[in-house]
Amino acid sequence: MTPLLSIIIVAYQSREEIGPCLASLPREIAGGAVEVIVVDNSPGDGTTEIVQRNFPWVRYLAPGANLGFGRANNLGYGRSSGELVVFLNPDTISNAEALEHCVRRLHTEPNIGLISPKLVQADGSMDLACRRSIPTLWDGFCRASGLAAAFPKTRLFAGYNLTHLSENGTYDVGAINGAFMMIRREVLERVGLFDEAFFMYGDDLDLCIRVARAGYRIVYDGRVQIIHLKGMSVARDYERMARAIFDANRDVYLKHFNPRGSALVRWKYRLAFGAWETLARFRTRLTGSPRVRPQ
Repeated sequence: MTPLLSIIIVAYQSREEIGPCLASLPREIAGGAVEVIVVDNSPGDGTTEIVQRNFPWVRYLAPGANLGFGRANNLGYGRSSGELVVFLNPDTISNAEALEHCVRRLHTEPNIGLISPKLVQADGSMDLACRRSIPTLWDGFCRASGLAAAFPKTRLFAGYNLTHLSENGTYDVGAINGAFMMIRREVLERVGLFDEAFFMYGDDLDLCIRVARAGYRIVYDGRVQIIHLKGMSVARDYERMARAIFDANRDVYLKHFNPRGSALVRWKYRLAFGAWETLARFRTRLTGSPRVRPQ
C-alpha cells in the first residue's frame, strides 16, 4: 500500500537526538500509512545501531559520506513513495496532532505548497526561523543591528522573522525552516528537489522561493506545534556554522535576485551580507548579549 506520508530525516552526529525523534512519529496518520526514512550523513557515531535495534520499521540509508543536507534529502526522497513528504530534522520531537493538522490543510487547500507548524525550542520559546520573510536589505540590517530584537512588535523593524505577527496564528510567509517542511509530492516534482549546490544551509530558503514562484503559498500555522532542539549537532562549532549560514543565504540571493549575473548586483549582496555578519558579531561582543543567529 502506498503510504500517505513519507518522513525524511537527515542525521548528522545525531546519536543523542535520533531516538526521541523517531519515537515521537506515528506509524499511521489520517487513516494512511507513514513511512520514515533516515539518511545517515555520519555513520559510525552510534546512530546506525540505535535506528536498526530500536526502530526496525524505519528505512535506514548510509551513503558512507556526508552528502550535505540537500543531497541527502534528495536521496531519501528518491526512496520514498508517499503522497505527502515531510523533511524533518533529527533534533525535533513531533506529535500526531501537528502532523495530521498539516496533512489536512494540504488536502483541503491545494494552493498551499509548503507548510510548517510552530517550532518551539527546549526552553519553551519559539524558534523564530520557522516563519520568515524573504528579507530585504533593510530587514537584514534590522536583524543584525538589534533593532528587530528591540522592537519585535513594530512592523518596520520586525520584517525578518515577522515577530509583529501572532505566534499562534496562521498566515502566508516568505519562508519556513528546513527543520520541518511538509509538501505534496506533485509540487516537489514540479519545482524540483533541493539544489545540491547548497551543502548545508540556504537550501530551504531556495526551495521556498521556487515553490512561491511556481504560484503556491508558503504557510505558517501556529495553532499546532512541535519541539525543535535547535542545532544540537552543530552547536559545538557555532562560529563556523554562523558564517556558513550567512554565506549560503548570500548565495541564494545571488541565484534568485541576480539572474543576469550583474557584477554590480553581485557586489551589492556580497557587501550587504558581509556587513550583516560583521554587525551581528560586533553587537554580540559589545553588549555581551546571546549569540545572534543568522536565521
